[in-house]
Amino acid sequence: MKTKGGIDVPPDLASALAVDAEVLAMWQRLRPSCQREHVASVLDAKRPDTRQRRVAAVIKTTKEWNARHPRAAKSFENSRVGPLLEELRAMGSEKNRAGMARYGINVENAFGVSVYELRKIARGQGGDHDLALALWATGNHEARLLACFIDDPAAVTGEQMETWASDFDSWDLCDQATTSLFDLTGHAWTKAAEWARRDEEWVKRGGFALMAGLAVHDKTAADRAFVKLFPVIERGAFDERNFVKKAVNWALRNIGKRNEVLHAPP
Repeated sequence: MKTKGGIDVPPDLASALAVDAEVLAMWQRLRPSCQREHVASVLDAKRPDTRQRRVAAVIKTTKEWNARHPRAAKSFENSRVGPLLEELRAMGSEKNRAGMARYGINVENAFGVSVYELRKIARGQGGDHDLALALWATGNHEARLLACFIDDPAAVTGEQMETWASDFDSWDLCDQATTSLFDLTGHAWTKAAEWARRDEEWVKRGGFALMAGLAVHDKTAADRAFVKLFPVIERGAFDERNFVKKAVNWALRNIGKRNEVLHAPP
């Protein structure tokens, strides 16, 4: 058995997944990056008992992820999605996809359309929460970016934020969702603190990106609200993953730019 990315699944994990056809189907729904991380966690185990526990943990996590992400329901269908996808497809190019890949963007399900062009399309759509949900459900990279630009922040729920965050598979999608939409919602402060403490790479980056966005867009926030984030930011600075470290730095710089008090806190 191999992951979607072509990595061999360890025999003990493969056997555990194959015991139940439903669990195996759940595994197949996971993103390639998630499958890769699960395989790595099993392979990193040094002791047999630790490896067994990690296999069980992968099965449990796979079931929990599927429970949080049921297959797209009919309510996500929208007549405007098809034409928009065709428009995006026509605008894309292999040259643009190659350029995106060079910048570390996941182009597995991308057409190759710039964010600049997507924002122009978004201006013609208006705030449309239902359309945003339908676009996100397609799984297409550009459609999901477009969803971030046209969604209505007032309609975004905490559950939606969790669902979308678990789908993050690239730094640009993470950053646009958090600083173009999520930071404008009523759940932004709570999710920023929660996600920054999480272990998943893109979710954790999303927490710090939210802080960076709040520092710019929440003009009424008191200094003490940002001061409370400094211990979380300090812990995040020791994360060895580059995408997380960059977001930590981004959050700290944006907070420091607000005023002299936050630039040099006591």
